[in-house]
This record gives sequence, C-alpha cells and structure tokens, in this order.
Amino acid sequence: MNCSKHERHTRNYDYMEGGDVRIRQLFSRTQWFLTIDEYGNINGTQDPTNCYSILEIRTVSEGGILAIKGVKSQYYISMNRTGVLQGKKTYSETCNFKEVFLENYFNAYSSAKWTKQNGKEMFIALSQKGRPLKGRKTRKENISSHFIPMKCKEEDRRVD
Repeated sequence: MNCSKHERHTRNYDYMEGGDVRIRQLFSRTQWFLTIDEYGNINGTQDPTNCYSILEIRTVSEGGILAIKGVKSQYYISMNRTGVLQGKKTYSETCNFKEVFLENYFNAYSSAKWTKQNGKEMFIALSQKGRPLKGRKTRKENISSHFIPMKCKEEDRRVD
C-alpha cells in the first residue's frame, strides 16, 4: 500500500439520493405476502406467484426513508392521518415510510409523516387473515408489522 498517494475508494451513495431500487416481495410474519392490486387496495395473499405482490422499494432520502410501489399496479402504499393504508397513483410524502431493522431479522415500516396521538409510530401491518391493520392499532413489537423482504425469482418479475 502506497501511503503517499491520496486515493479514495469510490463509494456509491445512490441510495441516499433515491437511486436505490429493490424489487422484492414483503412476506409478513403472519404468513402473507403484501399486495397492491389494480384498484390500489392493499391486502395479503398466500400465493407467492401473485403478480401484485412484486413491489419496488425505493430509497427516497437519508435515514432509511423509502417508498413502496406495486410493480404491476403502479400504486404507492400510502398511510393517511388515521393510519389507514391505501394505494396512491401519484407519489406524495404520505407514501414515505421508515425502514426499521428488528433484532429478529425482520423489518418494520412506519409512516414517516404520521404518528399516533401519543407520538408512537404507526406501522404497515397485516392481520392473521391477511387484512391491513390501521396504523393506530399497530406496534413495532407485534408480529403483524414484521416483514421479510424476499428477492423475486427472475421469472416471477414478469408482470405483463
């Protein structure tokens, strides 16, 4: 190693500028894949080949803030002030979520814009029946808000 040269390793900071895009399926700890259908409805499916479960997870700013969009439906997941999950065709700040890495190797996604009245975070969550839970009923510790981002097989990525 030559210490007299001032060489810097080039690093890729695209993820901080919205350049990092991952194509994943979010598999909940309640055994459901998160889906956004062609009408913007958010639900769970147990079919791993469901084309509406293929999601684009894009980093939008520093600190693990990201947006989640259905590849087939082209709807973003959004959370309103009362914690209801809905699909939106156009991106807005209500579509921003904080990715929280949990100790059990799962991730949780909390609204970056809204919190409960007590200041606690509201999370994306799927019930035991695959239905979205209102953010006000969620906690980081609940298994309903725990997800594993799973890579999609190349043949599953086709959404035509």
